[in-house]
Amino acid sequence: MNPTLFEIGVAIIMVAVSIALVVWFSRYMAAASGRRMMHMLTRAGVDPEVAKHGDTEAIIQDVRSRCRRCRFEDLCDRWLAGKVEGDNSFCPNAQIFRSLTRTTGGIAP
Repeated sequence: MNPTLFEIGVAIIMVAVSIALVVWFSRYMAAASGRRMMHMLTRAGVDPEVAKHGDTEAIIQDVRSRCRRCRFEDLCDRWLAGKVEGDNSFCPNAQIFRSLTRTTGGIAP
């Protein structure tokens, strides 16, 4: 086999594996963000079912987008686990969660 063809083949395989890893990691991060967002909704007192209603779809889409770009994932995870005291004012969606709690009436404890 020609060494150049072999090297090209190896390079193509490496690029394909790299792309597959990037896609997998992106999906993993999106799923983690989604779980974190739903937990935050619950912890903030918003019924997570609100995410499934058509009338709040645009709001939830905005919340999801902010959650995916959040710089405070570690703090969020610790707060959700009860390892950090205080409110969720660090969250870029905190104001929206407060509004949704007032609008939907919150959830039963």
